[in-house]
Amino acid sequence: MDSHNGTIISANDLQKRHELENQPDPFPSLNDVDTTSRKSQRRPQAAQELDTESETSFPSLGAPSKPPTPAPALAWGAGASARARAPPPRAPVFSDTISIVVHDRAASANAVRNAMAKTKAKIESSTQSGATSFLIKAESQADVEKAKKLLNSELSPKISIYIDAPIPSVGQIIGTKGATLKQIRETYSISVDIPRRDAAPTATATADSSRVPSPTHDAQDEDDEPTVRITLSGPEASVREAAAHITSIIGVRTVTRRITNIPIHILSFIQVDGPLWDGISVDFNRKERSIAISGVKEEVLQKIEEVKKKQEELAEELKSIAIPIPKIQHRLLAGTANRDILLEAHCAVVVPDADDPDTNVVVRGKPEHLPAGLAAIMQRAASQHTQSITLPSPPAFGRQIQTYLLHTSYLNTLVASHPEVSTHISSAALAAKSGTATIDFVGPKKEVEAALKDIKDLFRKLDGALREIEINWMVHRIIMGREAKAINEFSETHNVKVFFPPEESESSSVLLVHDPLTLSPTAPSSAQKQKHLDVVQKSLEKFAQDAADVTTKTVTVDKKWHADIIGRDNESLNKILGEDKVLVIKFGSQQTKAGSDQTPLDENAILVRGPSADVDRAIKEINQAAKDAEEDAIASSYFTVFEIDQEYVSRVVGAHGAAVNKLRDQFDVRIDFDDEVRGDEADRSKRKKSGAKSKVKITGKKSGAEEAKKRILAQVEKLADETFEILRIPNSLHSGLIGPGGKYVIRLEEKYGVKITFPRGGGGGGNEYDEEGRGNRTRENLQPNEVLVKGGRKGVAGAKAELIEAAEYDKDRSHSLTFTVPTRAIARVLGKGGSNINDIKERTDAQIDIDKNIGDGAPTTSITVRGTKTAIADAKREILAVSDTVEEETTVTVNIESKYHRGLIGAGGQGLKDLVARCGGPSDPRAQAGLIHFPRNGEPSDEVRLRGEPKLVAKIQAELEKIVDGHKNRVVLGVSVPAASHRNLIGRGGQHLTDLQNRTGATVQFPGSRSYNQVGEPENAADLADVDHADLVKVFGSREACENAIKELSARSVRNTPQEAVTAVVIVPLKYHHVIGQQGNFYRTLRNFNVHVEQSKVPQNQTSSAPAGGAAEARIDAEEHSTSDPEWEVVKNYVDAEEGDSEWTLRARDQAGLERAQKLLEEAIEHAKNSTHIGYLTLPDRTVFPRIVGTKGANVSRLRAETGAEIIVGRDDNRITIIGTEAALNDAKEAILQIANQPRGRRGQDY
Repeated sequence: MDSHNGTIISANDLQKRHELENQPDPFPSLNDVDTTSRKSQRRPQAAQELDTESETSFPSLGAPSKPPTPAPALAWGAGASARARAPPPRAPVFSDTISIVVHDRAASANAVRNAMAKTKAKIESSTQSGATSFLIKAESQADVEKAKKLLNSELSPKISIYIDAPIPSVGQIIGTKGATLKQIRETYSISVDIPRRDAAPTATATADSSRVPSPTHDAQDEDDEPTVRITLSGPEASVREAAAHITSIIGVRTVTRRITNIPIHILSFIQVDGPLWDGISVDFNRKERSIAISGVKEEVLQKIEEVKKKQEELAEELKSIAIPIPKIQHRLLAGTANRDILLEAHCAVVVPDADDPDTNVVVRGKPEHLPAGLAAIMQRAASQHTQSITLPSPPAFGRQIQTYLLHTSYLNTLVASHPEVSTHISSAALAAKSGTATIDFVGPKKEVEAALKDIKDLFRKLDGALREIEINWMVHRIIMGREAKAINEFSETHNVKVFFPPEESESSSVLLVHDPLTLSPTAPSSAQKQKHLDVVQKSLEKFAQDAADVTTKTVTVDKKWHADIIGRDNESLNKILGEDKVLVIKFGSQQTKAGSDQTPLDENAILVRGPSADVDRAIKEINQAAKDAEEDAIASSYFTVFEIDQEYVSRVVGAHGAAVNKLRDQFDVRIDFDDEVRGDEADRSKRKKSGAKSKVKITGKKSGAEEAKKRILAQVEKLADETFEILRIPNSLHSGLIGPGGKYVIRLEEKYGVKITFPRGGGGGGNEYDEEGRGNRTRENLQPNEVLVKGGRKGVAGAKAELIEAAEYDKDRSHSLTFTVPTRAIARVLGKGGSNINDIKERTDAQIDIDKNIGDGAPTTSITVRGTKTAIADAKREILAVSDTVEEETTVTVNIESKYHRGLIGAGGQGLKDLVARCGGPSDPRAQAGLIHFPRNGEPSDEVRLRGEPKLVAKIQAELEKIVDGHKNRVVLGVSVPAASHRNLIGRGGQHLTDLQNRTGATVQFPGSRSYNQVGEPENAADLADVDHADLVKVFGSREACENAIKELSARSVRNTPQEAVTAVVIVPLKYHHVIGQQGNFYRTLRNFNVHVEQSKVPQNQTSSAPAGGAAEARIDAEEHSTSDPEWEVVKNYVDAEEGDSEWTLRARDQAGLERAQKLLEEAIEHAKNSTHIGYLTLPDRTVFPRIVGTKGANVSRLRAETGAEIIVGRDDNRITIIGTEAALNDAKEAILQIANQPRGRRGQDY
């Protein structure tokens, strides 16, 4: 580094400075050692090379090493000694050197150690003449560059410099979507601040040495081109390099230069000169007779010189000749025809303007090309049929038709109907000059004649449909604004269109047209047209009379406030104009003339024209707007200046200026930072050590400026308290601490107000997680086992403690074990629907993963268990216990016709369960799963697969074959059984029928069963022809089994013939009905005894007393409150119950059933009398309800039996209702809470 200006310079620059330009590089690349040696041999007097391995030139930063011990001399001389010391070949090494002025050697040593620790580079240093040279070696160029960047960032002083860049070049500096600017920031690790265009001040020349001048341009380029000041902040060396980079971009930026006042014929020749424009962007404007050339400045200037030279050559070479051609044929020589003639005959054609009455066409070209050019022109002029039509007379009528055609799209419609015809109508200015207006038609003769016919037809329709009235032009805008709706209704109601002249023409003639193009069933007569025109004319004259108070006033307002009165996008001006837009407001700062007398308008004047009341209002609002703008300017001139530590400037400004721009927009202020570091290097170093300050200037309204200052100082205060901690946490635990989508780490960040950064991809950078868990890049350089916590001291301490605690917790649960079990046992380990494995997970609190990627026929399967050591041991023990119960398995396939499958399976699979039980198989349904597999419904297969222990499979196979053989030899017999007896013969749940079938070995099908019609017709159907179908029961099986079953059915049907019912009446109080009913369970119990109940009266209100507080309903708009404790409320029962009695009539088939029913009812009445209270237990969490209820209600049934209380678990809320005595209520409540508070055995806290 130069000791005077602190610039980082290369070794080559050092050579030049010390007059060593032709000397060899003192730090050559190790890849170029051989090349350097060969050059030295050719120049024996070359300077001695600097030994980069020398301890003297580059002493190591560690402890002083011992002097090297000289090697002992060998007997066979120095030559051999040299050969013995030849180093072994090494891999290629990349190297580079930098020089930095370092005043603190300790800081230099720390920087070297940090750079070597974070890269794979070796760094050696040597101090000479106040500058420290660093030699960096590494196995890759990337490590060398990284080490250089780290040394620069730590040792180079932090500075800010400015570049005044032309505004057109800012886009190139930023690049597409900011790509170039982002690359500069990342490459040089600096801050680049480009002000917004609307806030960017125009840079002025200063004597500031920190300003980098933009590339100079010639006088033609400058033209007082506006510039924007770009601020670069960071390590000095990096800032200087980035400044050079940006300066080079400015130097090669794209510019646009314009060549004007080119003769039109010369412009045509230049335009078709293809080779002249190769590789550059050019835009020709024939109307302005100019050429705009865009590209790199040097190329553009060179191209301009070439064009000027070409222009001079053409001016000397080209000759001209004029030829008269009818005006209408000029249409055939304009546009692309002109270019075609130029390419074909090398002559340019100059056609007079359409409004110019001159008929001469000028042909320009080289003398030898003029004859061909004239021939080409004549051929083009005669290539199409042309014809003109003069608008009808009198002149006023023709002028009205012209106005109508110019204001409507009729001619476009005409061309659309005749696509090969083009038309042109004389302009109003030309018609006024010549006294007549014409329409020219060009195209094929037949098409032109057809178009002429259509236009003449239009003229006939317009006869009597046009009227011109005089209305003061000053009220036109008022009428169009106020009466816009009425004018539109004229077209809809009267078919009359109104055409107002342009305001700038200051013409009072308004044209009314009864539109001939409107489709109508019958053509209106001339009288009808005049009637409609009269109505519209009277309405317009009435509108003009109402708006007759038009006035024009001029108000003087300093032109500097005009922009504020107009506002952004005319927003303020539109408010002044109002919704009707009846005012005309002209600003002297924007135009030179106003008013009918063409009197120049003063630049400070504002002219307002319109209704007098609106004009007065507008002038008042204009004056108020000017006053507000002046006061705002005075208020916005307030500024405050304060200092903050320079190290916080970048944080206050934010990435790409986002933070400071937000403050600027929020408070409408201007914020400038002055963080320049002036003086020599020693001063800068002292300022850095003592805490260099940066001035902050905020300009704007006092309230906004003070609030912005308050925000910045608060942020600085927060930053001053900021600290960071790097925690050593194994990388394997990071994912658990981060959580899914960053859930856990975001919770910690929000809780403690810190930022937690984990290494990215295992190191070499970090990952920060935003609120949605997305990973964002960060410049923190973290090792794989490091976690960075940054924020306020208190927050960092809290987050650190919780992270370490969570890591220790996860570490204790991060143990894992993998073992194998026989593949045949996996189904048993998993259980049906995963029931077994889930139970093991629940009991042991372990995570269990079974390898699914096993090949077919693999004898074993891997199982991985994760969790605490105890959980792993318990889970492994239970899994192996299940696995040990599975012996060697075999698989057998038995062919059984599908028509027997349903009978073998039985209702609900009961047939298979009974078959497995008869064969000595397991009784547990989960263990039975998979033993016997039938094809699914609809599968055309007869194969039944048996899998399990060989002995059990053999027994099941034999039993199946035996049953099928029996089915094959079966018969179907019918028996008449009264339908009234079927219910008793089947029994509850089919119990009686099952017993009958087991005793006899026959299958019995009652009418109405699903398999009744599949059995087939009975053999004795002829004997049962007179039997009612509802009484016909089918029995199939072996003949002997069928006969035995028929005999027993007949006998039992006689015994079960319905007898006359017996009855009894019991008086039951109405208030006990709800308790006795037990939600319908009591009535179902009576039906089991064949007893039915008839009630003479039922209570109207069947609900029990509600708690005083009402139902605990959750409201979405209620404020959060603590619900961590259960709520308990006890009320008396039957308080609002209905009084009176009801007669319950019990009807039974026999006396025994009736007596049992009476006894149960009496016990229920006594129980209802004792149910004196109701308890309402509200729990905070419904997730415990399944545990309280138990499997199929087992826990609730047990509690009812133990406490004697009725327990009702709510379905839609968190309430459990308990009915009984006070003692029973308390016992039931305590038992329920004990179940609810049992630990689940899962992790209790998330991190």
